[in-house]
Amino acid sequence: MNLTFRCAIALTFTATAFCVSLPASEVALAQASRQQAPAAKQLALTEKQIVALLAAQKDLDGFVAAAGSNAAVLAQVNDVAKKHGFANYGDYTITLDNIGLVMAGIDPTTKTYVGPAAVIKQKIAAVQADKSLSAEDKKEALEELNARMASPLPAVENKGNIDLAIKHYDKLAVALKDE
Repeated sequence: MNLTFRCAIALTFTATAFCVSLPASEVALAQASRQQAPAAKQLALTEKQIVALLAAQKDLDGFVAAAGSNAAVLAQVNDVAKKHGFANYGDYTITLDNIGLVMAGIDPTTKTYVGPAAVIKQKIAAVQADKSLSAEDKKEALEELNARMASPLPAVENKGNIDLAIKHYDKLAVALKDE
């Protein structure tokens, strides 16, 4: 899914949470969208919401990528979200934001919640140690990661969300890999 479009339509704070190597122009656009948008509403997630999000993800990604500003396609996006148990696409994105907030702080190796800053520090260390990256790619990745450190995500208010995200981590990581 096109990250720039997702930032524009959903104004999510997860827009830069899962990206590792975006072009600098897209990083700047995503950060600007995140800074202009109010923080998404945090809610206590349910098992049902996570399962519904996983089911809806593939359907919605296809629609949103093709939607542009086409009102008919955007109406279909709402219909797909409703089919999977969400009130509308906005409800889906709030759920996605809450899951993304937690996923940004889960160590992918240990599958424990360590917080977004710790995960970013691990990624910075990995990029610095990666001999296969060109100097330009390394510089770009480090700039993005340092920008993410400078704009921290809010703390997870609903600690039960952490347990749910860890329980479904493997499926969520695959479903959200392009987020």
